[in-house]
Amino acid sequence: MTSQLIRHLKNSNHVFLCSHINPDGDAIASVIAMGLLLASWQKEITLYNESPIPVIYRFLPSVKRIVRHIPACPVGTADRDRQTIYDTAIVLDCGDLQRIGKAASFVSRIPVIINIDHHVSNTRFGDFQLIDSSACATVEIIYRLLKEMELPISKDIATLIYTGILTDTGSFRFSNTNKSAFTICKEMIDIGVDPYYVARNVYETFSLGYIKLLHKALGSLEISKNGKLAMITLTQEMLDETGARPEEVNGLINYAKAINNVKIAVLIHRISNIKGEAQGRFHVSLRSDGSIDVAAFASSFGGGGHYRAAGFNIESSIVDLKNRIFNLAEKV
Repeated sequence: MTSQLIRHLKNSNHVFLCSHINPDGDAIASVIAMGLLLASWQKEITLYNESPIPVIYRFLPSVKRIVRHIPACPVGTADRDRQTIYDTAIVLDCGDLQRIGKAASFVSRIPVIINIDHHVSNTRFGDFQLIDSSACATVEIIYRLLKEMELPISKDIATLIYTGILTDTGSFRFSNTNKSAFTICKEMIDIGVDPYYVARNVYETFSLGYIKLLHKALGSLEISKNGKLAMITLTQEMLDETGARPEEVNGLINYAKAINNVKIAVLIHRISNIKGEAQGRFHVSLRSDGSIDVAAFASSFGGGGHYRAAGFNIESSIVDLKNRIFNLAEKV
């Protein structure tokens, strides 16, 4: 399968690369690293994500090449300026095609779709699948691809691979941390990656709005009766009042996860209202201490992810949503 995938990429002309909405470090790094690989082959590339890039990842090489608009050139028609069409789409670090957001229908019309991922809940969509749930991050799969193709790894790509592994393993704290995580990161440092520079950007860069949002978020903290589930709830009003950006909310769940004896952390983010305040659209993030499979729980809501980290989108009332989630705590 890998050799066929490489052969197809070499014969491709214009490639559309994307990942899931609300991207994390691995998603962003994977899209850029794969894009730079193809650019070195003189391929035309478009890097896309529906969501804004979080501030902490804007230091990454070539991050400004990621666009948020779906290209005007329809699939299957020639672009008048470049006289080319998308013949291939690569979806990275994404367990389900729908998780890329509004571009899903656009991507589904591209002749060949390549699915590169490490999530155990991956739905195996696409014409080519390069999926390995034992990989610590999607960038590990890209690293292997580079090695198989005997391509040199530039400092820029090394920075992307290092950052993807560092963030997806939680600084080597999560259960997906494997031997390869350390081996690959050492090699990336040997190539020229500065660990302090990456860590400073990822872990020590906060906007004032984020600090204000953190204060409000911790004020919303709720604990289940058995003390094993911690929940934080965010509203659009909180973001408006603090000036925080939507892309800054992801790390807040770690505060709930760090509480002693908590096995499941939940972050509920109201995206928009439906029928006034009664109903809403929510994004729910789930984190586990390793004793609970939150990917299975997320899948029951149409979401997915890892054993320890998962999420889903839902339309519901906040009361009903919280009740359904707190019921999970009774099974812990």
